[in-house]
Amino acid sequence: MFVNIRRRIFPIVLLGFICLTLFTYYCTTVDDYHAFLQSGNTNNTKYIHRSHQYMRILPTAFMLSKNTTNDSMLISNTSISRGNITTDSFSTSLGPQPPSSASTSINMKLINNTTPHMNNTLKPRVMDAPVIAAPVSMKKNNTVSSIYPQGHSVAVPESCPNNGEAIDLVIVIMSAPSHFEARMGIRQTWGHYSHRTDISIVFILGTTNNTKLEAVLKREEKLYADIIRGNFVDSYSNLTLKTISMLEWVNKYCSRAKFLLKTDDDMFINIPRLLSFAMKHKKDVNVIFGRVAKKWKPYRNKQSKYYVPPAQFNGTIFPDFTTGPAYLLSRDVIDRLYNTAINETYMKLEDVFITGIIAAKLGIKRVHAGEFLNKKISYQPCTIQHGISIHMVKYGEQFDIWKKLLDGKSKCK
Repeated sequence: MFVNIRRRIFPIVLLGFICLTLFTYYCTTVDDYHAFLQSGNTNNTKYIHRSHQYMRILPTAFMLSKNTTNDSMLISNTSISRGNITTDSFSTSLGPQPPSSASTSINMKLINNTTPHMNNTLKPRVMDAPVIAAPVSMKKNNTVSSIYPQGHSVAVPESCPNNGEAIDLVIVIMSAPSHFEARMGIRQTWGHYSHRTDISIVFILGTTNNTKLEAVLKREEKLYADIIRGNFVDSYSNLTLKTISMLEWVNKYCSRAKFLLKTDDDMFINIPRLLSFAMKHKKDVNVIFGRVAKKWKPYRNKQSKYYVPPAQFNGTIFPDFTTGPAYLLSRDVIDRLYNTAINETYMKLEDVFITGIIAAKLGIKRVHAGEFLNKKISYQPCTIQHGISIHMVKYGEQFDIWKKLLDGKSKCK
């Protein structure tokens, strides 16, 4: 009998070991299996299993897009005080924020010469289509007017008294709702020129569906009175709507201002240099000044966020246009650009659409001005002082560039 018991111990132990192995495997994989099932219904969201905890990650192309409003943003204990907005507690459940910028301008050398990295990371997105703000009634066409909700919920007409009669320069800065820090960096540096009676500087934003974010924005609007709110949904693919909203605002509230500068919230603008440039060209009409791009081709790769379908533009080469980070318009073109653009086929590349396609149709001159750098540069005092616009400037860098612009020590030729 003792021998029979010994013979049975080994199969029992072996069976127990197999059961334990199967149970352990189930415990370590069941969560991944459920996450996999859920991912099919979560708008292409990927899940990573790490120490039995999951981190939600945005699709790569969405993370690379600029000026995007995240409806799931969480704001806790965000405070606004005079001269400062605290955003340490401003976070999002969707992961790291993209760089602060609102421009659609693109590096065309990169676009016309596709890199494997771009092909691997830029995937088709729902965001590639314009986001419609209810209750807009859709027409049976794809013109801007079929999707553009006119008007402004916040207009700050006091930023342009007497319709801008005494204003030489109005600067409208494209900004995303969540870019509090970028706006503060501008207000505390080159935005100080808004205190002059001949200059007006305002930000333009769209709408969001995030009630907490909206509550903070309302406090910012009340505190600084320099924010315009259009009725379009604020998103990367709606940057053309944002630019059209800018044209509508200037046409309605600031049409007598001599020049309009359109720029983004990741830009540094050398205001003294810009004013000097504008005064040299004060008699020029029917013109847009900036960094002119010539003979650029539409990008037909559907995996790129810069993809332009033939239905939006069926030509082989874009008309010459001024790149989006910053361009200067004479006041006589504002009304014509606005009223023509709303009746044309929508395109999300705002600089190509407004300063290229629409401007070419109207016979508006696009004049290249080398002072519009519209790119990231080395922050040397003389380089800064010679340029009008510098791109890809972070919050902290605004102060560094501002100091070097005003140091008064550099002797530049």
